[in-house]
Amino acid sequence: MSHHVSAETAEAAAAETPAAETPGTAPKKPGRDRYLDLLRSLALVRVVVYHLFGWGWLTIVFPSMGVMFALAGSLMARSLKRPAWGVIRGRFRRLLPPMWVFGAAALFLLFAGGWDVSEDPDHGGTWGLVSMLNYVLPVGAPPFPWNLGDKAGLLEDTWPAQAVGPLWYIRAYLWFVIASPLLLWAFRKVPWATLFAPLALTAVVGTGVVTIPGETGNAISDFGVYGSCWVLGFAHQEGLLAQVPRYLAVSVSAIGMAFGLWWASGHLGPDGWDLNDIPLAQATWSFGFVVILLQYAPSWQELPGGLAKWDKLVTLSNNRAVTIYLWHNFLIMATVPIIDLAYDLPLMEDERWSSALDTTYMVWMTVLVWPLIGLTVVAVGWVEDLAAKRRPRLWPNGAKRRRRAGSSQ
Repeated sequence: MSHHVSAETAEAAAAETPAAETPGTAPKKPGRDRYLDLLRSLALVRVVVYHLFGWGWLTIVFPSMGVMFALAGSLMARSLKRPAWGVIRGRFRRLLPPMWVFGAAALFLLFAGGWDVSEDPDHGGTWGLVSMLNYVLPVGAPPFPWNLGDKAGLLEDTWPAQAVGPLWYIRAYLWFVIASPLLLWAFRKVPWATLFAPLALTAVVGTGVVTIPGETGNAISDFGVYGSCWVLGFAHQEGLLAQVPRYLAVSVSAIGMAFGLWWASGHLGPDGWDLNDIPLAQATWSFGFVVILLQYAPSWQELPGGLAKWDKLVTLSNNRAVTIYLWHNFLIMATVPIIDLAYDLPLMEDERWSSALDTTYMVWMTVLVWPLIGLTVVAVGWVEDLAAKRRPRLWPNGAKRRRRAGSSQ
């Protein structure tokens, strides 16, 4: 199962994200920090492109999950100024209903395809049936068959792993949420030890020094790889990061990132430089990358200059980040049977046309997946609003809000 979004992505469904305040600065007026919103949107786009093309080097160019866990940790630290239990319950309430809708659709297709969890050699018996509860409350990974159907069928036979696999992120996110009150307490007592402890854990469990089998091992590995990024969000929110001289923070980060690339060079996985397959490289590269992003973070109330034209899409993707993250992989696979319909057209009897479609197939997949994502946002995205106790909206790109603001001036 590959680990990539976004985005991280579930935190984008949380309410307004104020600009972080550093000690000694005047409080900023409340509102969304558009720099953080832009980072979430970039992370989501990167995840979709990664799953389309499988380019491992994208994990180096922009480590989406590290970025998203850091932004989530920052918002969590801010929220924990309120009673912890209420904050945790609110995060669960926001995240679970969209996951239930996706899980219901996935299970319908799995059962329709003939999957029986009690007969599955990897998940059979009583434990397999109990593990189905992870589709309701994902404290572990939900079960699914790695292959279902026929390779020549409507979808390739590995579709369950590709569609359900991204739910690893939901599990990791919820465990970070549960651990956050204790992590934040530890961070305030011993900040540097708490910040670097997950990296030390990754050096043990992510390198084969200690091997923990099964889903427990996966969960602990995820906690180690992304834990320092989550706590880095605490450091950003609490102002600790701002107290570190920029030259020092960037220098140390660069050394850590260089170590990550060096480690990766000697531990390349089946997909080469894909850091998702190299835990220690992923952890150190993501950590250094996020430190630099946050050290140079501007605080934008509005997207500046040429970025302003992307404002509506940035707003939409932040308001529907959970929906986009959950469904994008399945929608990428859904482009294949749609494009394949073109082969039945009469003109495809001409070899030139069919070979042209063969060579441009990935282009058509890339073009088609975005309207499919848009249709899914309209069809089920409003569940995110219900989960957040907001009025359901079909296309929340902020246009109406901006028109109201303009007319009141």
